[in-house]
Amino acid sequence: MTEKEYIPFTEEMKDTYTILAPNMLPIHFNLILQVMRDNGYTIELLTESGPEIAETGLKYVHNDTCYPAILVIGQFIRAIESGKYDPHKTALVYFQTGGGCRASNYIFLLRKALAKAGYPYIPVISISFDGLEEHPGFKLSLPIWYRMFYGVLYADLIMALAEQVKPYETHKGDAQALADRLSIELAKEMKDGISWKKAEKRMEGITREFAAIPADRSEKKPRVGIVGEIYVKFSPLGNNNLADFLVDNGAEVVLPGLLNFILYCIYNKTEDYRLYHRGSYLTYKVVQFAYEFLLGKQAKMAALMEKGGFRASEPFNEIADIADKCIGHGCKMGEGWLLPAEMLSLADHGTNNIVCAQPFGCLPNHICGKGMMKPIKQHYPNANIVAIDYDASATKVNQENRIKLMLANAKAEQAVK
Repeated sequence: MTEKEYIPFTEEMKDTYTILAPNMLPIHFNLILQVMRDNGYTIELLTESGPEIAETGLKYVHNDTCYPAILVIGQFIRAIESGKYDPHKTALVYFQTGGGCRASNYIFLLRKALAKAGYPYIPVISISFDGLEEHPGFKLSLPIWYRMFYGVLYADLIMALAEQVKPYETHKGDAQALADRLSIELAKEMKDGISWKKAEKRMEGITREFAAIPADRSEKKPRVGIVGEIYVKFSPLGNNNLADFLVDNGAEVVLPGLLNFILYCIYNKTEDYRLYHRGSYLTYKVVQFAYEFLLGKQAKMAALMEKGGFRASEPFNEIADIADKCIGHGCKMGEGWLLPAEMLSLADHGTNNIVCAQPFGCLPNHICGKGMMKPIKQHYPNANIVAIDYDASATKVNQENRIKLMLANAKAEQAVK
């Protein structure tokens, strides 16, 4: 099978096939997939974790391949081989940006792995803003994208609030339990349609619920930001439960939301037109409108958080502006300029301790992440940044020891203050 030959997901398949999706952000993906279910798709989120995932991926993918690809392909094939699904009535779905790095090859690597494992007939659906492939039975209309956006907005809010409560909660697990419950409730509520008026009222209620969790804030925890390649930045499977590890070791996690990455992708479309005159002026204006719309909703959510007594993340437009200190907006392979921009923004707003998570051998992230640490420290001398490589051959002990050293420096610095 060549790259141009693929099995499309047909309209007939929509009624009889189960679609499997990999897990990167549990709360986000639960809400996003619920929107798809409401539009007639039978779709399940894969939640299996453990070393068997990487081991299975390595059977079908070269070990030099991007670590997220190894994990996603391993998770897919283990699910198919589990016996839970009929391979002849199963399809796989994967989100991709279409950017110029190894991530653009995930779909083809997955199809090659499926053929090697004996399942060449399983359709693989590619979802991207660029419409890289056609699947007659899988169409995402503008109203569906609109509702999925609100799912991202809700999930970003829940994630941010939970991060600020977890280190201080009196009863460990309260914040996560609330986040899990809200995820289920919101998935049901979104079936009835969505609007900003309804979402705003619900967000105010969510903020109050997190504020009501019993907490002891007498001892201030050092804040630690997490940035990096999108999968290992967010996925507990990809980063060995990094966020939980930081909280368990006395830190407050600051994790920029998924909406930032979406805005980054949209912003880059406008930059393509401004810098390279790529695309039509009409397309540029449509994309610019979408950018301003999402940016406005992000600002309103931030205002609700601050009103409820929580710290809001920095607006994306400010993150884009601060990138100019170190890097140009034309640098957009992988996470590109967004990666150092988020580090600069974190340091600029008092989060000096940062974990830069990247797959081993990820060239864009090694350049824009690890490669930007020196210029970032020139602007923010107190920045305490550690770059951590995640790979099937990397040891968890080594990763955690390096993070503990960063945390020791963070606590020592806070003690001086």
